[in-house]
Amino acid sequence: MKHYESIIIGHISLDHNTDHLGNSADIMGGAVTYSSASAYALGHKVAAVTKLNEADVYRLDSLTIPREDVYCIFSPSSYNMDNQYFTADKERRKCMCMSMGTPFTIEDIPKDISGDIYHFAGLVYGDFSSEMIKEASKLGKVAVDVQACLRHASDDHTMYFEDWADKMDVLPYIDFLKTDAAEAEIMTGLEDRYEAAKLLHSWGAKEIMITHNTEVIIYDGKDFYSVPIRARNLSGRTGRGDTTFGAYITERLSHSIKDALLYATATVSIKMETPGPYKGTRADIENYIDELYSDIK
Repeated sequence: MKHYESIIIGHISLDHNTDHLGNSADIMGGAVTYSSASAYALGHKVAAVTKLNEADVYRLDSLTIPREDVYCIFSPSSYNMDNQYFTADKERRKCMCMSMGTPFTIEDIPKDISGDIYHFAGLVYGDFSSEMIKEASKLGKVAVDVQACLRHASDDHTMYFEDWADKMDVLPYIDFLKTDAAEAEIMTGLEDRYEAAKLLHSWGAKEIMITHNTEVIIYDGKDFYSVPIRARNLSGRTGRGDTTFGAYITERLSHSIKDALLYATATVSIKMETPGPYKGTRADIENYIDELYSDIK
């Protein structure tokens, strides 16, 4: 049986992005793309389990991990997104889901592979069920990005967010929970992301990550950890949270929260300076830490 540190389950989307100046470009997106890249760059053994329409098989080329570690299931549909950014920092945007991918089931995870972590890296509500998360918790640690628990696609393709109805039932099965500041507020009703992290932990999740454009924080039920984002430009802003989470959870298997968070935040900072998934090395990240995070080491 082939073993991985993390098995990442998610769709590869084709994103049509328009920036605040009206410039458009098509790029491959999806949490599985960015999170697998950052974990792999740091030297971790990761797998990607994804679903695509057979006509879209070329999308697999966007993954930076070895093809032998990509498990693609051909299915009726693939994701296509349209993103319009209204500000230079890409914090304000309008997302449209032009077509949805086929949902995952626990049977989609190959029986001949195992993982330390089962990472749910979805795009829209319905990509996977609450029962699938629970089943995965029997296999290893569970990591969930709540984007696919909160973000919904309407019939007219617009996207909207609403609270996760099953959160109280499912959170106790989650070892690593990732939200951004806005998602944390939706789930808890609290604007203060530190207080939101406390509440999410009290509901059962073990380690809470909340990303913000200024910092990444972790709460483990006892202490808060925070590392500032120090990207020197924001041309690669897309994929910020996915890059951070993929790096953090795999580093966390063998490092302290403090060290894992430093490496994850440095990874996303250097990634944000270039569009697309991160393609550097661990040595590049360590040099970046020496240059920009010497006060934190």
